[in-house]
Amino acid sequence: MSYPEPRYHGTTGESTAWLRPAITPADLPRPNGAAHFLATGATTDGKFGFYRWDMGPEPGGARPHFHRTMSESFFVLDGTVSLYDGRTWSEGHPGDFLHVPEGGLHGFRNDSGADASLLILFVPGAPREAYFRGLVEMAEGRWAPSHEELEAFLEEHDNIYVPDP
Repeated sequence: MSYPEPRYHGTTGESTAWLRPAITPADLPRPNGAAHFLATGATTDGKFGFYRWDMGPEPGGARPHFHRTMSESFFVLDGTVSLYDGRTWSEGHPGDFLHVPEGGLHGFRNDSGADASLLILFVPGAPREAYFRGLVEMAEGRWAPSHEELEAFLEEHDNIYVPDP
């Protein structure tokens, strides 16, 4: 394996880095936690999307599903998170990492009864913010889609759910 072709051809470098302080308020407060849009596909020119998903002690998460267009990776920051690798559910603890290539079955949930937090990385950087906002609208009862509307929403956001084993 070798390095990719250079994308920057200057000789002096540029001051283009940006800092998001840890005290930045959540981008999407949720009924049972919060989502932080650390680096979106829009801010990374579509290269990746990077999010922090904070979960309260109530059960919640994503049942088994896959994506056709992007990989997804999870890094447990705090608490205990159940991670599904397409075969089994396992307890994930701080420092545990799960990588899911395109088409890979996966899921996550907090059923520990305590707060938990994950970092989630999507490559390439799809516009996941609208998907996350839609989930919150449904959880809060502000949007009750019909079956057809829900199917279209999931298809639009490349979430293909499968039966939970």
